[in-house]
Amino acid sequence: MPVNIPSALPARQILESENVFVMTQGRAVHQDIRPLRIAIVNLMPTKMATETQLLRLLGNTPLQLEITLVRMATHDPRNTAQAHLDAFYTTFEEARASRFDGLIITGAPIETLPFEEVDYWPELCQIMDWSRDHVFSTLHVCWGAQAGLYRHYGIPKYPLPDKMFGVFPHRVLDPRNRVLSGFDEVFPAPHSRHTETRASDIEATPGIQLLAVSEEAGVYLAGSTDGRELYVTGHPEYERDTLKAEYDRDIGRGLDIAVPRHYYPGDDPSRPPMVTWRSHAFLLYANWLNYCVYQRTPFDLETISSQTPQFDDD
Repeated sequence: MPVNIPSALPARQILESENVFVMTQGRAVHQDIRPLRIAIVNLMPTKMATETQLLRLLGNTPLQLEITLVRMATHDPRNTAQAHLDAFYTTFEEARASRFDGLIITGAPIETLPFEEVDYWPELCQIMDWSRDHVFSTLHVCWGAQAGLYRHYGIPKYPLPDKMFGVFPHRVLDPRNRVLSGFDEVFPAPHSRHTETRASDIEATPGIQLLAVSEEAGVYLAGSTDGRELYVTGHPEYERDTLKAEYDRDIGRGLDIAVPRHYYPGDDPSRPPMVTWRSHAFLLYANWLNYCVYQRTPFDLETISSQTPQFDDD
């Protein structure tokens, strides 16, 4: 089944050219099923690129998804046209009366700021608190993962001496966890960040489990024990040239930035990068949608609450 998105959304043309199955609302209503309602809180400045990256991964499952794009009302994006926001996005105030099967909170290039100094932090806290009674399972990505861990568990982030930048191997810690079904014991994934969440903090916190780590990059994947929160500190949604674009941008600004590790063949930026993480990215999103959302979300979304049965891997 496809992802259901507006006909005029710019991501549609790209996804259709890649043979990702998308459909219009008109066609979707003829199917006698309830689609999963997925909201995306898009905090990235390059919103159109992030829409395409996430919808590509969400569209690779047998489930029909109905997507709602959400933006911060307390922050004015400078890199996305207002006409695009008006046409395709809703604010939290407009969405808060609704309930959703799943929610994705993206990263944002503000990780060196203390959380409380982010201009939309109070609004984002409202969303994260609201999600526990209005969303069945939430996927937090990169800075969104750090923000969620801090808000829900008090787990801090720490500055790194150098940017964690590249594609790193990660080790699966609990192969029986459904989110990790089908994963290789070691798998690659991109990181691009200046701060970290420490494994020792997660391991010392009740209600959350460390699921995958990297010897070089540290924590990658953690999840609440009830399956309703998943935290990904990297960027599995990145495209082939996303890290290259970041590297070229920083070099062009005269910044002292290291070559992203394990990304270019031989770590040589004159050679085209190769994608090694795509299959893991698709599998991660498919597992989240299947095991954390579809298999457990109630048919009647009005019954969602913070009190739900424990995540059962048996």
